[in-house]
Amino acid sequence: MKKRKNFSAKTCFWCVGNEEYESYHNEEWGRYCFDDYKLFEKISLEVFQCGLSWITILKKRKHFRMAFDQFNFYKISEYNFLDVERLANNKEIIRHKGKILATINNASCAIELVKEFGSISNFIYCYKPTVNKKRPSKKEFLSLTKSRESIKLSNDFKRRGWKFIGPKNMYALMQSIGVVNDHLRGCIVGDIIED
Repeated sequence: MKKRKNFSAKTCFWCVGNEEYESYHNEEWGRYCFDDYKLFEKISLEVFQCGLSWITILKKRKHFRMAFDQFNFYKISEYNFLDVERLANNKEIIRHKGKILATINNASCAIELVKEFGSISNFIYCYKPTVNKKRPSKKEFLSLTKSRESIKLSNDFKRRGWKFIGPKNMYALMQSIGVVNDHLRGCIVGDIIED
């Protein structure tokens, strides 16, 4: 227990005390991701997270993966009204019809994006800031909701027909896949990523 306390003192405050959150923070959050299916998953989960806490989504992630064919956007793009009903009745996920329909729509948009850019990652990482900003303090972190780049990214997604995409959930996406490193100053995971 003492070892965990010492570690927690050198990590981001928002994950401390929840094993699932700590694992996500330590192994995934802020790290580069170039796998298009995983990126589509992350975008889709950001869609479902709108208005909810991230831990709610994280706890349901395995169920989302099963319900949405491991976020294979080629398969999801072929979903029909029966699939919409199946998903809307699945108690293990967020049963918001608008978000379900947005995910199906976004799957078709993802296919077009891959045709245009070669991959989803090629598109998203174009929005990485050219100058690395200083990692935030706790106070600064609490005010981070969007950036100039996340506004441009969300506008570009929307121009291509994506739904439920905004500057705030795109900033959260950028944080989660290392487009920006928003691990707090002094967080050992942030230090590892920076090296």
